Amino acid sequence: MSYQAGIIEDIPNLARYQFFRLKPGADPSQGLEALAHITINADIVIGLGQSLLLSMDANIPNMRKMPDFKSNDSVVPTIPTTPNDLWCWIRGEDRGDLLHKARLIKSILSSAFELDRVTDAFKYDKSRDLTGYEDGTENPKGDDALEAALLNSSQLGLHDSSFVAVQQWTHDLDTFQAMTQQQQNHTFGRDQESNDELEDAPESAHVKRTEQEDFDPEAFVVRRSMPWANETEEGLVFVSFGKSFDAFEAQMNRMLGNDDGIVDALFNFTKPITGSYFWCPPVIDGRLNLSAVLDA
Repeated sequence: MSYQAGIIEDIPNLARYQFFRLKPGADPSQGLEALAHITINADIVIGLGQSLLLSMDANIPNMRKMPDFKSNDSVVPTIPTTPNDLWCWIRGEDRGDLLHKARLIKSILSSAFELDRVTDAFKYDKSRDLTGYEDGTENPKGDDALEAALLNSSQLGLHDSSFVAVQQWTHDLDTFQAMTQQQQNHTFGRDQESNDELEDAPESAHVKRTEQEDFDPEAFVVRRSMPWANETEEGLVFVSFGKSFDAFEAQMNRMLGNDDGIVDALFNFTKPITGSYFWCPPVIDGRLNLSAVLDA
């Protein structure tokens, strides 16, 4: 296996997302070299941001900053772009174990990186969003998941790497729960209890907006999203892995109504408050393969 296993593995019961910034004037090489010495199992996924890659003169084809997504519909909120230099998704079953792994990552990177923000997440029921609807139903499986999520490249240090879009969405659950059951089902395009797709759902239903086979080319991604909550807010950490960012961008633009003027009904109760792109290096012998970066 030469990819980061956590990209393909099912979501864990608990997770912590760490977002780092490069310290002004710091050389990131030492921190990244130290990071490349830890064992990368399914419990950790690492991503590098465009600004970090540019600072190291690393050329990762198709890597870019998340664009400023806009909609002509006044109902749609601003889609924020909040780039970071490095992202770490720590996955596990025990909160104390996550804490210690997070402390280790922070310590390893401390010479050049500072922790910008942290978000804790969790699995709800059988991988449901906090609205009660099952998340990731249409995820590709098996070889199809590998095909959708991983880059096939002959360039040194790129094969089996991945691109990931990470957004933190905040839900207004009071607004959502004030809807009738039919309104809720039509928002997602599925029946909450059976998870069956509804033929009579409106064109604004999320399922119809993001049906992966309905794009040209088809827009398959591997979603690994998890709910989050703090003392005052809650929502979903949306995580989408792909062999490029093209499929994610196609889906986002359709959600915004940029294809046909129909805005995704999700925007009636939820909105993203952060948004970042990262490149997830492959692994070799169980450790990050950073040859495309450190040898740039």
